[in-house]
Order: sequence, then structure tokens, then C-alpha cells
Amino acid sequence: MLPLAPIAQSDRVPGFEPGGYRFKSCSVHCIQNMPDSIFSHTQKSFKETVYQRHGKGRIHAARLYSQWFRVGKLLPETWAEPQALPLVNKIIEETDFSFPQAFCEKVEGGTVKFFLNLDDGLASESVLIPMESGTTLCVSSQVGCAMGCAFCETGKMGLLRHLSCEEIVKQVFWARFGMQRDVRNIVFMGMGEPLDNYDAVLRAIDVLTDMGGMGMGKSRITLSTSGQVDRLYQLIDDLDPAVNLAVSINAPNDAVRNRLMPINRKWNMADLKKAMLKYCEHPRREIFIEYVLIQGITDSLAAAAELSEYLRGLRVKVNLIPYNPQKRDRFAPPDEAQREKFLHFMREKGYYTLLRSPKGQKIMAACGQLGDVEQRKIYLKLLF
Repeated sequence: MLPLAPIAQSDRVPGFEPGGYRFKSCSVHCIQNMPDSIFSHTQKSFKETVYQRHGKGRIHAARLYSQWFRVGKLLPETWAEPQALPLVNKIIEETDFSFPQAFCEKVEGGTVKFFLNLDDGLASESVLIPMESGTTLCVSSQVGCAMGCAFCETGKMGLLRHLSCEEIVKQVFWARFGMQRDVRNIVFMGMGEPLDNYDAVLRAIDVLTDMGGMGMGKSRITLSTSGQVDRLYQLIDDLDPAVNLAVSINAPNDAVRNRLMPINRKWNMADLKKAMLKYCEHPRREIFIEYVLIQGITDSLAAAAELSEYLRGLRVKVNLIPYNPQKRDRFAPPDEAQREKFLHFMREKGYYTLLRSPKGQKIMAACGQLGDVEQRKIYLKLLF
């Protein structure tokens, strides 16, 4: 596993731990074996859980929930009447506010990759990326990934396990309150295929966008997929149109995509386009197309012509991503001149197209670089 260094004291919120009702694993208010984590609840479900237990307490539960997710700590004595404090404290004792140990590694430019240790000895990986529109947080939905994309470090791990709703939400909570970052955008583009962990991811989006809690704008959340066609059809009914969808195409035709993305052997590009067309029938929906530029494979103008033809009829924005180095490289990124040619070709064809600049390459934090195959050894030790 990567050598991890504890988060520097300068990165901690003053007084954030230990003490009071602030989260810490050993707090009397954080019952480790409680199955009911605050991080898996919307405000509504938390209120109803409290009411079912006590026959009252909805208002106090709502206030606790809001304070926790908006301030990052609980200070019920600032708003609860003295006679209500026994009930409020009981609610706190019955709820799991516990939090794992966190580590981070920084690079120049403000990009930060951080890790949250999970209960089973594995770790999630997340990346904070400074952008013109504000800080973007790239979250993971799994440890490892089953998709096996040839250009992605995470795919080399295989799928170790899904992350739970609370393990996903904790990544955002730590970025906001543990690292004091003003997270404006969330992208499900870290480790894992989000639609392979469908229920937990959609539940996490509900928690993150709950106006009684974190209150993230739905239009500031992007869900990315490698092309799980059956789940794309399900998203038509389940996903709020305001939440953004990104689809990783990464190839101009089936022959190349079969080589790069094994999922294409189950659902080819024609199947994928049918699902995207259906998804875009809603007038508020468009799709971000992610396309990795790999030297000699996906970066030619002929590939650009095939891609532009494939996207015809879809409401899309195209995001070009130069290949980022892996620990054992099989590919290389195109040079700057070739990137610009591809970009200009797509724009000339009428597509809104952006060329992503690499950030965080030095600590394996850029797109396609997350994951550590050494975690597989940890996982196998846990099993055997």
C-alpha cells in the first residue's frame, strides 16, 4: 500500500478533534457498533428513525442533522432548551457519528489526494482539484473496479468491494470540515464504476443534496459511467435531471473500444448510443462525453471524425483527457500539437469541447491514476 503520512496539524480544523460532540472514533457519543450511521441518512429519514424510537424528537433530530452537516460538529446546548437536552443527548448516543482516520498527500498547484481508512483495513481515495469554478472533489464509489479499462490504474486492482453510502458521504464531509475546503462540485470519477454500486451511489447523492443538510446543488454533481447500458435506462426514471451524467467513450469505434474497455464486448457502441439517446429525450438532460487521447490509438483526426459522427443527434459536451501515466505504462499521451488538432476538429464540427489539463500526476491523482494494487494483497489477507 502507498506510504501514508498523517494529515499535518496545519490541515486540521482547530479543535476539530478530540472533544465535545466533534467526530472521533473513541468518543462516547460515537457508538462504533451502531448500524445506524448519520452519514447514511437524509434529514427526513433521520427524523423518522428518531420518532420511531422515541415517539417524539423530530424537531430535535432535524436540528442535529442540520448542524452536523452544515457546521461539522454538534452544539445542541446552543439551541436546545434545558428540558430537551436529555432527549437530544439520547439521540446523539444512539447515532453513529464515528469517522475513520484520514491521510493526505499534496502536490503543487493545490491538488490534494486524500485517503480514508476503512473498517476492514482498505482505504478509499479522493482528490481535491482547484478549478476556476471552485474546488472540485473527485470521490470514489468502490475500492478497485471490475471494468478493467486498459488505460486505468484502478482497473488493475480488480473490484475489492463496494463503498457504502456513508463511506461515500464521508469523503465529502472530510473534505469540507476536516480539510476546510469549500467544495463546490462533486464528481463520481474516482475509484470504481458508480453504476456498478447503483443503490449506494444514488442514496449518497440524496444525502449530499439534502437541503436540510449539506445542500449541494444537484447541478454541481456529476455521475460518471463507463457505459452500463442497463443502468443508464434505469437512471432515466431514478436520476434527477439536474444531476449531470458523464459517459466515458474513449474510442472512435467498436474495434478500438473492445481493446480498451471490456464493457464494450457486452454493450457495444450502438447499444450505448441508443441508451444515451433515450436518456437525452428529457429536455433538461445533456451528457458529458469523456474521451481519453492515447497516442497512436485514439488521437488521430480520423478518430475525431468517427467520434463526431458517432455523437451526432446527442446533446453532449465533449471533455478530452490526455492519457495520464500509469505505474507500468502501455500507452503514451499525444503531443500538444496533436491534442490541439483534435480539439479544433471537434469544435469545427460544432461540439462544445474542452481539453482537460492534467493535475496531480506526480502523486497518481489524475484521471485514471487512482488505486493501488497493493490493496489487493490486504484484501486477500482479510479473506484468508
